[in-house]
Amino acid sequence: MTELKVLIERDAIAKRVAEMGADITRDYAGQQVILVGVLKGSAIFLADLSRQLKLDATFDFIGVSSYGNRPSPTQELKSGWDSTGEVKLTKDVDQSMKDKNVIVVEDILDTGLTLTVLKKLLLAHQPRSLKIAALLDKPSRRKLPLQGDYVGFTIPDEFVVGYGLDYAERYRNLPDICVVPRESHG
Repeated sequence: MTELKVLIERDAIAKRVAEMGADITRDYAGQQVILVGVLKGSAIFLADLSRQLKLDATFDFIGVSSYGNRPSPTQELKSGWDSTGEVKLTKDVDQSMKDKNVIVVEDILDTGLTLTVLKKLLLAHQPRSLKIAALLDKPSRRKLPLQGDYVGFTIPDEFVVGYGLDYAERYRNLPDICVVPRESHG
């Protein structure tokens, strides 16, 4: 594997996560929130974000998988991957969301397919409010009109790893957001 290139350094991530925490604290002053992390990629972001909240906050997790003929990791790097938009729930939330302030915590907002399905699933739980906090936003790949309410960084269409994001389950533990170079052909 070629050298990874740092796109967003850990200090910039920490600063932005603190700012997002301050925004959420301001918006929900005096209220309780439930942070719902989308497994597995959001785990590190959720942990850091939750420590920035000056609120009564709990968290839960939800798991999903997307259908489609996923290419090998190498092919995915070369040409990307688009799921069919069919999303299967692999783990539902464990607590009631009814009449609660729910913030979905996601590592990256990409095509919008998964989060659109998650939003619909969570709205069925009848929360008081439902917002999306995404560390990264890649609007160039959006297929459905979905916006994050709290967004860390807007990034170009690159394959990124680190800070919870993976490449074939590797690199989640990197403290920076890094670009995995696409192999050049030619």
